[in-house]
Amino acid sequence: MASYLQIENISKSYGPKVLFEHIGFNINEGDKIALIAPNGTGKTSLMRILAGKDKSDSGGKIMFLKDIRIAFLEQEYDFDPEKTIFSQIMSSSSEFTSGLDQEHLWEYERRVMKFLTNFGLADPEQRMKELSGGEVKRVALTQMLASEADFFIMDEPTNHLDIDAIEFMENYLKRSRCTLLMVTHDRYFLDRVCNTVMEMDRGAVYTYRGDYQNYLEKREERIANFNAETDKVRNILRRELEWMRSTPCARTGKARYRINAFYDLKDRASQAYSQKQVSMSEMKGAARLGTKIINCRDLSFFYGDKCYLDRFTYNFQRYEKVGIVGGNGAGKSTFLNILTKNYSDDMVCTNPAEYSKDSGAGLMTGIIERGESLKIGYYRQSGMTFNPEDTVLDIVNDTALLNRFLFPHDMLNNKVEKLSGGERRRLYLLTILMQQPNLLILDEPTNDLDIVTLNILEEYLKEFAGSLIIVSHDRHFLDKLVDHLFIFCGDGNVKDFVGSYSEYREFIKEYQEQQRIAAKSAGQNTKEKKPGRTEADAVAAPKKKKLTWKEEREVEQLEKDLETLSAEKEELEAMLGSGTLPFDRLQEISSRIGEIMADTDEKEFRLLELYEKM
Repeated sequence: MASYLQIENISKSYGPKVLFEHIGFNINEGDKIALIAPNGTGKTSLMRILAGKDKSDSGGKIMFLKDIRIAFLEQEYDFDPEKTIFSQIMSSSSEFTSGLDQEHLWEYERRVMKFLTNFGLADPEQRMKELSGGEVKRVALTQMLASEADFFIMDEPTNHLDIDAIEFMENYLKRSRCTLLMVTHDRYFLDRVCNTVMEMDRGAVYTYRGDYQNYLEKREERIANFNAETDKVRNILRRELEWMRSTPCARTGKARYRINAFYDLKDRASQAYSQKQVSMSEMKGAARLGTKIINCRDLSFFYGDKCYLDRFTYNFQRYEKVGIVGGNGAGKSTFLNILTKNYSDDMVCTNPAEYSKDSGAGLMTGIIERGESLKIGYYRQSGMTFNPEDTVLDIVNDTALLNRFLFPHDMLNNKVEKLSGGERRRLYLLTILMQQPNLLILDEPTNDLDIVTLNILEEYLKEFAGSLIIVSHDRHFLDKLVDHLFIFCGDGNVKDFVGSYSEYREFIKEYQEQQRIAAKSAGQNTKEKKPGRTEADAVAAPKKKKLTWKEEREVEQLEKDLETLSAEKEELEAMLGSGTLPFDRLQEISSRIGEIMADTDEKEFRLLELYEKM
């Protein structure tokens, strides 16, 4: 395999803090590498050096294979808010499109349109300033993936994406023959895409071939071997120390070489490996929780012409752990703000008679009741409001607690503006947990946290003596913690699924496969078997209320509609990739595919409701 990237002798420090020093490694064609390390150890700094946006302190060499195409994805995408999605991508892709003839330029444009469609961005003429953070990330990913570069270098590609977008990118990269180096904390994404884990630890780089579990095992072996070698050095040091104390010649020049060796041994003997981890074992427990948490009855929320919540009714229970998933813009964060009353009175109107769609406020109807003993800790995506001039100790005046959260003594006087993104998130999380909430609400808590911190946080939340509501795109995080899921399907529609996220995805895949089979054999005994049911399951299942005649006709019509929509989508996708259509027709097709996907989702969920009655 050709060597795509060779790195020799690069270093980076900020003041007295050394991130990495004189490191080197090699990346070969076909490698798909996940770079992991604790927050604040230089992952993003390394990425910026590779992208040419920062420099190594020690010079060194960064050598890419000549003539390979390289695409970088940084955490923050630089864009012009006034440009449309399509014009932004094209203007930012000049290094890939310059020199292309018209035929190859059209091919690139078709790829852009195809990725936009797959990422759910149906209107390429929408302006960048109108997009959410997750939508901006999908634009950046479209630009990168459409380049079909030989080597992708990505910094946290899953941050701010919904799970559907993550799974699409995951499947694409898994099938792609590209070479890949990425920083990620998403353990499922890592395992399904990467074949190598590269770890930055104590200023050095270690490479492990295989998946995340193999990395954990081999890393433990490395640390055990290192500490065993340290023990041997300490034994030698003890003997040398006895010689230093007892031998008069130790003070002569003839023994100088041995004295120098003694100090080298002393330095090595002090390097026993003891990894620090976030410790939550001594955190105070949750405040006492009453029987009433939050009760919602016929709760609805509208903003302009869009419905985010439609007659939602649910009583949250003591100690339950709920996960919330759904596409970007489906209303998940809005729902959390409603539950916590995290809005000002001029942002929400509760009287439909007084509501104006042009007022800039939302309309909320229905009833929401909160328990008297309820104490909410709300970790928000945009909740960090620290003064950048404040120090770590200004924000949390508890040195012991800060140390357990990986803020050692030499960091206590660091200003917030000097902290990495993950360190700021960890500090913010600490301020929430210190409040001893009995209802903990976490909105995308995994963004910017390193894997070690995530593992410790998961263990803490599993034992949390209160109720828990989590919005997250991290499937591993959800699988380990939640009892059931609220699925935000769009247009205010919320479904409750009992089980983990992986179980939900398996259920949906099974349902879709049954739909495919049913569509294939349409008109040939389609009523003999229900999707997702074997005969044994049907016998064992409790009797359910039969469908009415009207509902049976609705099922038949929905099945026909879904078959028609599937056929139309397949035909349009073939046209999209044909390479023969003008740009305006590509736009029309892309927009129609977006409409089909939304219509399909709506009909599938209605069909699920009806199937559950059978």
